[in-house]
Amino acid sequence: MLWVKAFHIISVICWFAALFYLPRLFVYHASSEDEISNERFKIMERKLYRGISTPSMIATLIFGFWMLSYNVQGYFAGGWFHAKLLLVSLLVIYHVYSGHILKQFRDDKNTRSHVFYRWFNEFPVLILIAVVILVVVKPF
Repeated sequence: MLWVKAFHIISVICWFAALFYLPRLFVYHASSEDEISNERFKIMERKLYRGISTPSMIATLIFGFWMLSYNVQGYFAGGWFHAKLLLVSLLVIYHVYSGHILKQFRDDKNTRSHVFYRWFNEFPVLILIAVVILVVVKPF
């Protein structure tokens, strides 16, 4: 189980790195005004989302459910775990929505400013803080 936990943590770190960086690319992309920058950001966003973010999310979920399989009753006995699952579900929705935004940029249909994406970038930070506290402290 320790190997599974280690790979779960590694996957989470990679997923969050991508979730922190992709919206930052959206900020820069929304601010770009020339075609060369626009095309460069499209490539960077696509490679980050498909090459790092999505595989890391899938690995996180696989290793997380694998760990869960070792002690299903034990995990579900704690309220903290239910809260964690809710937050992870919100993070998956955030990930999928980021893919939707990526497609809007790809198709040159973005209508939001860089300010929106600066705020959008803060959501995974809040989720990360909450999940770490839930897992480490297990407050309920």
